[in-house]
Amino acid sequence: MVIQRRDFEALEQRRKQAARLFAKGETVLASVARQLRTSRQSVCRWYHEWKKDGAKALKSAGRAGRKPRLSPGQLRKVEEALLEGAGAHGYGAELWTLPRVTEVIRRVTGVQFHSGHVWRILGSIDWTVQKPIQQARERSEEKVEYWNNVRWPELKKTLSNRKPGSTSRTSPASPRSPRSGPPGRRGAKPRF
Repeated sequence: MVIQRRDFEALEQRRKQAARLFAKGETVLASVARQLRTSRQSVCRWYHEWKKDGAKALKSAGRAGRKPRLSPGQLRKVEEALLEGAGAHGYGAELWTLPRVTEVIRRVTGVQFHSGHVWRILGSIDWTVQKPIQQARERSEEKVEYWNNVRWPELKKTLSNRKPGSTSRTSPASPRSPRSGPPGRRGAKPRF
């Protein structure tokens, strides 16, 4: 699913609403800006364009920026290919890396991308970073289970039975804490 950053139709509708207000005689641009919930600068620009060429000047110019090199259909094909898994595409480990995804995109669509840009393409189809869970080779499931079910609960019990204390030397409860003087600046003469 490709998500558009801007709703171009809604933006055009707002400009058309501004043209209708201008045509009714609304010339206080700050008032128009408040009604349309937009900036005064935009309304001022629209007003000058409307005055010069009428309502047709406020029509949408189309999408902003360069057109995407992959169509929504091609993106769906890429996502389907990625869902098949890395093994289905001849890779030994079931792990997608940017160079691997770049190669799959090239094979499926015929379009070549830099592997750094592939990151944006993956984001546009809602794919995120997946890090495999690293486990020690020496890991023993019995020891992990013992720790989780027996040892850790014992430690939690002993920790909660301890009295609250402070390791701070400035804690008022500490017998070694320095005595404080009267309030105010140190060494200042009292004022009467």
